[in-house]
Amino acid sequence: MSAITLEGVEKWFGEAQVIKGIDLEVEPGEFVVFVGPSGCGKSTLLRMIGGLEEISRGRLLIDGRDATAEPPSKRGLTMVFQSYALYPHMTVAENMGFSLKTAGAPRDEIGRKVAAAAEVLKLEPLLERQPKDLSGGQRQRVAIGRSIVRDPTAFLFDEPLSNLDAALRVEMRYEIAKLHQRLQKAMIYVTHDQVEAMTLADRIVVLDAGRIAQVGTPRELYERPADRFVAQFIGSPKMNVMPCRPRGESWEEAGVRGGGGAPAGAVELGVRPEHITLGSVGEGACDGTVDVVEYLGADTFLVVDAGDLGRITVRISGETARRPGERVGLVFDPQRLVFFGEDGRAV
Repeated sequence: MSAITLEGVEKWFGEAQVIKGIDLEVEPGEFVVFVGPSGCGKSTLLRMIGGLEEISRGRLLIDGRDATAEPPSKRGLTMVFQSYALYPHMTVAENMGFSLKTAGAPRDEIGRKVAAAAEVLKLEPLLERQPKDLSGGQRQRVAIGRSIVRDPTAFLFDEPLSNLDAALRVEMRYEIAKLHQRLQKAMIYVTHDQVEAMTLADRIVVLDAGRIAQVGTPRELYERPADRFVAQFIGSPKMNVMPCRPRGESWEEAGVRGGGGAPAGAVELGVRPEHITLGSVGEGACDGTVDVVEYLGADTFLVVDAGDLGRITVRISGETARRPGERVGLVFDPQRLVFFGEDGRAV
């Protein structure tokens, strides 16, 4: 039985439809990440699951029961928001145990559950502190601890790391991943950061304008994108896409020299930056001029002006020295090419 099931779920605000027929199953213990550009509906969909937004059409099942019309308090779910929303006058322990206290739980049960959550999140030394005495990462751990003590069916995370600096985000990604391993509870996590999506998820749900563009493991989405939108959204830097046309067993267009295996109906060719190597002028798929060099240490990104093909990003070793203005040939790995048709779907 799935932990959470969405059947034809829609959301309308007046005449505007923002969620357009979502069907999805989240298995017990699964970590599912909703990702997509701003305005795609990922936070709205999460709030619908949590009961903070009404479901206009369709059904929501939690542990097999119809929870479509249930209030948030009856769904057995818990949410962690971008804002920590801690009570400033309460200690860490009081904040974590407050929901149990309001539910009338015995004091010894509250203490036991708060202590267990604090141990998981390494908050034991901080239990008597107030939120003003904590760092951003510590406050977020307290907010997560407040959810753990309720022993929910599933955790819902709405961009919980957006307020943290880069170093803290890396640390908290690790903490959330370890937390999932320990608790083995279903988690649905909303983010616009594809690094968080790729590193945390068992499965990623890519949303585009209120619809599911593709669902799959991080590797499936990266290596076998369903369409151009997913191909260019997943991956950093994004996939290079350029026009092409099949010609027999080869493809060519706008200066791209052909290679094998182009499917019928292809009008665009996609290749990721790491699947391009540098060669001599006249060698490979096309030639270009190095426009920008972005040195990142282990890697260097080259932005190559390839004329009518536009700018092509190439990932090379950081030990390789290149200068703006150099002419280079670009060699595409023929086994790693992706082709798209007129409708943008992979062919």
